[in-house]
Amino acid sequence: VDTTACLCRVDAGLKTVAGAKKYVPRTKLCLQPSIKPSIHPTRNKAARSNRSCYQSPLLPGLPDDLAIACLVRVPRVEHRKLRVVCKRWYRLLSGNFFYSLRKSLGIAEEWIYIIKRDREGKISWHAFDPVYQLWQPLPPVPKEYSEALGFGCAVLSGCHLYLFGGKDLLKGSMRRVIFYSARTNKWHRAPDMLRRRHFFGSCVIKNRLYVAGGENEGVHRSLRSAEVYDPNKNRWSFISDMSTAMVPFIGVVYEDKWFLKGLGPHRQVMSEIYQPETDS
Repeated sequence: VDTTACLCRVDAGLKTVAGAKKYVPRTKLCLQPSIKPSIHPTRNKAARSNRSCYQSPLLPGLPDDLAIACLVRVPRVEHRKLRVVCKRWYRLLSGNFFYSLRKSLGIAEEWIYIIKRDREGKISWHAFDPVYQLWQPLPPVPKEYSEALGFGCAVLSGCHLYLFGGKDLLKGSMRRVIFYSARTNKWHRAPDMLRRRHFFGSCVIKNRLYVAGGENEGVHRSLRSAEVYDPNKNRWSFISDMSTAMVPFIGVVYEDKWFLKGLGPHRQVMSEIYQPETDS
């Protein structure tokens, strides 16, 4: 997951650490107004009237811009330790500015995320650091996804790993959506999908999550419906239905078009193409 992607306007033209202190969290809101806090759980709290104006420096003896220049060069494998040093360090590492600065300096590090199912059917996620050749376990997934089947997974906004839909062994098809934030190292809830579904197709086009087809536990087992999730608006919306119900088994995005192949209601092999620009 690329943790360097940034949706913050103030970071767009910032190429050096000069003036970084101005944009340190708690001094300026770092999110676009259109991005709701649930997408980026760590956010600034309103200032309290009885709070002292003085803040301890990020690193004693250094101005904050130089401290950030030091912290931003710490390898990503150590960021988990940096977050627990103090609240200011946690806010800095959980915000947009820190990772956009690492990207602009050319020191961003991408990790590989792997899902594992053990012999008992329990699911866990692990991250692999290709630079230091290290594996790290992620926090345990929420209970509803510990043994789920047929769910989707995708990366949005560069550093959010989403799990959505699927089939709970006891409750059946789900609309549930959760995501792991590489900045906070925690799992969070996101808005539920509009339809319960499992074994469906999914893809990401221009940072929007599309899902289509699949199965549910209702009368119409195979689904034609499709929907899209926009993280900037933090909501799901229906898009055009597929021509016939389908349980996709392969999907490819090419030139901003979604190519799907799967099994139709009579188990016949079918192919469809979706074009987001025309919603067709």
